[in-house]
Parts: sequence; C-alpha cells; structure tokens
Amino acid sequence: MTLPVIGAALGVSELASYRDWLFDKNRDLEIQSFSNPALLVSGDWQALVDEAKAQLDGFGGRYGIHGPFWGLNFANPDPEIRALVARRMAQGLEICEALGATHMVIHSPFTTWDHHNLATYPGAMERLTDWVHESLGDAVKRAESAGVTLMLENIEDIDPAWRKALAESFGSEAIKLSIDTGHAHYAHGSTGAQPVDFFVRSAGEMLGHVHLQDADGYADRHWQIGHGSIRWHEVFKALGELEAKPRLILELRDKAGILPSMDWLEREGLGQ
Repeated sequence: MTLPVIGAALGVSELASYRDWLFDKNRDLEIQSFSNPALLVSGDWQALVDEAKAQLDGFGGRYGIHGPFWGLNFANPDPEIRALVARRMAQGLEICEALGATHMVIHSPFTTWDHHNLATYPGAMERLTDWVHESLGDAVKRAESAGVTLMLENIEDIDPAWRKALAESFGSEAIKLSIDTGHAHYAHGSTGAQPVDFFVRSAGEMLGHVHLQDADGYADRHWQIGHGSIRWHEVFKALGELEAKPRLILELRDKAGILPSMDWLEREGLGQ
C-alpha cells in the first residue's frame, strides 16, 4: 500500500526552512500569510507574493492559501457586512491568482448556537443559505474561472451534513469541503459532535482538503500528531476509503512539530 504524502501549512517566512522537505516529494502546501486583516486593508501584499513565488520556483506540488477569515461570517444578517465579506473573498482570490495558488480555505458559518436553535425559527436555514450565497456567490464564480477550489472548513460545526449541503447548494466544482481534525475533535469532545472519522465519511467525495492537527477534545490545540487523543488510525482508514485525494496539510501551532509528526505517522504506517 502506498502511504499518502503529507504536506504542511507555513508562512512565507518559513518556506526556506522547509524547502527541501516540501520539494523532495512535492508535498501539499498551504501558505498562511495572507489572512492578516491589516495586510488586506492596506492591500500591500504583492511583495509577499513575490517572495513566495521565488521560494517555490520549480515546485511541482499542489499549493494554496488560507483565505481571509478573522471576524468574517458568510451568514451575517447585516447586508453591509456581507458586502465587506464578499470584498475580502475577492481579495483572497486576487492573491491566489497572483500566486498561482489552486485552493483557498474559507470558514464555515455554522455556530454551536445555530445547531441548537435554527430549527426553532421557521425558514432560518433557508435565510442563512441565502445570506451565504450573497456573501460567497461571486467568489465561487471567480474561483471557477481562476482554477481555484474554495475549501469550506469546519469550525464550530456539530453536524457535518449541514456544511456539506451548503457547499452542494452552489452546484459548483469550485467549492469543496475541508476538515480540520482538531476542530472536529473539539466539537466531538465539547459539544457532542461525531468523532473525526465520521466527519471524513460524511464529506465523502466532496472532501478536498484536510488540516491535520492533534488535540484533546476540549480546545483547538494544533498540537503535533501523537500528542493528543485523536484516533488517527480511524481517521486515515476513513481517508483511505475515498476515491478523492484531498490535500493533507499539517497545521501546527509550533512548526518544530512538523518533522516529529511525520516520524510518528511513518512509524504508525499512516503517511509519508
């Protein structure tokens, strides 16, 4: 059996340190330097793009960015805020186009409150879906033209089927699902969600991207793999059942944990 090749989420300033490791197997890469609100407000991101492109010269792997997300909710009921969210998505895609990136991670709008309360308000899910289409619709169309896939990541999601239905409502190959293993494990441990491998199976062939991080089921830890309580053999078993080949990205708070995480995964026969 060929083990899946694992990549990582890095800032532009960290690319040089991991260049040989990334290039050796053309690992999946996510650049996380472009979601800073101050950078987006100033619009002064071209120098970072130029530096990243120089570092990635000759790279043959799949790469993308984490899109804008701080304080941005696609389902905001205020139309002026939805317009701002749409502008930030346009900025993120402009950066993707300049960088040659082919994915952009965006955040699910569903909250813990939504899970427990939406059903008590007639038509609430339909209104939420309409608001998300208003915030994100232009970005989906632009992503289609630019060859970028928007990866809709679970944040507070308890029922993964909601996010899948929302992504499917666009009827576009330019929006797929992302799973953050630590977010799913937090939701499992703290809010009664299903385990992480259930999130993978729910996503099915719509899964395009995975943030791999370990956690304790209480908080969003971003620990190195093997330092938390996620059942990794079950997660990788579920991933192995898919025809899809999602981008597998280590997203660790301490980047010094990348290579030890890889050592752990290799010892367990899960990834390379």
